[in-house]
Amino acid sequence: MLVLLPPSEGKAASGRGAPLKPESLSLPGLAGARAEVLDGLVEVCLGDEEKAREVLGLSEGLRDEIAKNSTLRTAGARPAGEIYTGVLYDALGLATLDAAARRRARKSLLVFSGLWGAVGLDDRIPSYRCSMGVKLPGLGALGAFWRAPMASVLPEAAGDGLVLDLRSSAYAAAWRPKGEVADRTASVRVLHAPTRKVVSHFNKATKGRIVRSLLEAGAAPRTPAELVEALRDLGYAVEAEAPGRAGKAWSIDVLVNEIH
Repeated sequence: MLVLLPPSEGKAASGRGAPLKPESLSLPGLAGARAEVLDGLVEVCLGDEEKAREVLGLSEGLRDEIAKNSTLRTAGARPAGEIYTGVLYDALGLATLDAAARRRARKSLLVFSGLWGAVGLDDRIPSYRCSMGVKLPGLGALGAFWRAPMASVLPEAAGDGLVLDLRSSAYAAAWRPKGEVADRTASVRVLHAPTRKVVSHFNKATKGRIVRSLLEAGAAPRTPAELVEALRDLGYAVEAEAPGRAGKAWSIDVLVNEIH
């Protein structure tokens, strides 16, 4: 099973570790594209601060993120599983998983990123600010920029098992599974049970809990249909229907009563 996660906007501090070693990151086929985005981001952040703030879509209160981005090549790096924070990652609770569940997480979780494309939990990266919606000079919108590199790398990374897609729409734009990979891909929505409306904050928390539940249980569904049964066995209220044609991902709805 390959689980695709969004990053968090907020991130932990880089710390005092050794700086980034791009060649050590997972998915080496993305190395060239990563170098282009890293060069473009650092260049923007070393230039005019107001322009950089506009490019990155930062509020006045986040101005310090520009200086942080300008030092990405020399800043300390930490495992991505420690860098990403926020609601989903709090609910996932990587640090509190038992040893077996942590091993499963390291093998199966990929975090999508406007800067890195996608990284594994053990990949050592510095803290940064660059969403998939950013348009970098010379590269354009990163969601579109990453499509070709991702299309050449992610099908192999997906192997022959289930792809569980928990990304937000901005990050899903960087890679949409096609063909037989799509047939074994399931995207998840979290709906308020009484109203059937998509929830926001609780959406992230529920997705984090789903991943944690699967990892702790050692569940290994190989198809979307098996995923539905695994989630029901774990106590989740799930609605799903097989897509009407081949080459289309499943859409699975998880129903919750709380929406805070």
